[in-house]
Amino acid sequence: MTNILVTGAGGSGGISFIRALRLAEQQKKLKPFIACTDHNPHFLNFPDSDAHYHSPRHDDPTFIPLLQKIIQTHNIEFLHPHPSSEAQIVAENLKQFENVKTYLPKPTAIMPDKLLIHNALHKKGVRVPRTVEVNTFADVEKAFKKIGSPLWIRARRGAGGRLGLKMENVEQARHWVELNTSQGRCKVSDFVAQEFLCGRDLAFDSLWYKGKLVTSYCRERLEYFLKHISLSGITGTPTIARTVMDEKIDRVGVDSVKALDPQPHGFYSTDIKEDSKGNCVVTEVDGKWHTTAPLWGYAFAKAFNKPELNLTYQYLKLALEGETDGTLPTHDLFPDNYLLVRQLDAGVMLEHEDQTWRVV
Repeated sequence: MTNILVTGAGGSGGISFIRALRLAEQQKKLKPFIACTDHNPHFLNFPDSDAHYHSPRHDDPTFIPLLQKIIQTHNIEFLHPHPSSEAQIVAENLKQFENVKTYLPKPTAIMPDKLLIHNALHKKGVRVPRTVEVNTFADVEKAFKKIGSPLWIRARRGAGGRLGLKMENVEQARHWVELNTSQGRCKVSDFVAQEFLCGRDLAFDSLWYKGKLVTSYCRERLEYFLKHISLSGITGTPTIARTVMDEKIDRVGVDSVKALDPQPHGFYSTDIKEDSKGNCVVTEVDGKWHTTAPLWGYAFAKAFNKPELNLTYQYLKLALEGETDGTLPTHDLFPDNYLLVRQLDAGVMLEHEDQTWRVV
């Protein structure tokens, strides 16, 4: 099929991305050569790759030269940087990768500042949380006066609910900011204060090509990994989630992506929380893959032997050929009310009513 380089492949998202490529290899009789990198040498043997390389971090000056060397060594035709930090640095240096195909949004749409997201979406009329920018400790008190209690205090940058916590009063919020700044995790100005949203925790994943929506699906996060040892109960990626079919979420998801990037190109993830009245409020939109996105496609493609449901395969088809394998629905790629259940060191299951498929 082609020679592919996947960076950051030792994380769970990268592992699932390569696993989905290997499933496409079986179902479509393809013969890809897959090279991979990861900056953690202990994780390099997890992905099912043909060649693997220990890489520096994305912000190391030798990162880009190493990718160029691997591309030349293995005649790589397609480069997929999986983690958002690596996707952003590659997108910023696309001129250095003119000899290989990529499928990336513009760099400003990858891993954007959450305050930037808020302002861009608010300007386009997309519902976002009421937000106060925190630059000093006085802004924490200002946030409670402006928004009310409780509040959600979070870091402006980073994934996995970084430094996010529900706060009932000014004293709690000040202590939280002081603790994290005094221990060197961040500066005061790295925080934002937002209204606390108590409703469903939703996600909208969408694949775009040159400004056109190709396909998408919605899901609800029901439970997070190791929630009992996280102060917020949020650890970035769910252990249990279910598919949802809802036109309201579809509309909000599409509007949020277009508000961030008027000409979307690539894979975009949108985080949505419902408020007490059931309104969809967008908390984040990013030109990157959600951790479980390649796994959802893998699970449905394997359970039903339908390679067209394999998002990773369709993404690669679009990147290389400009078209998908068959016609995909613009919305609701996956059927309603299917559970994806994951557990550490225990595998992955797809469940629906009284049926169970052990997919990993």
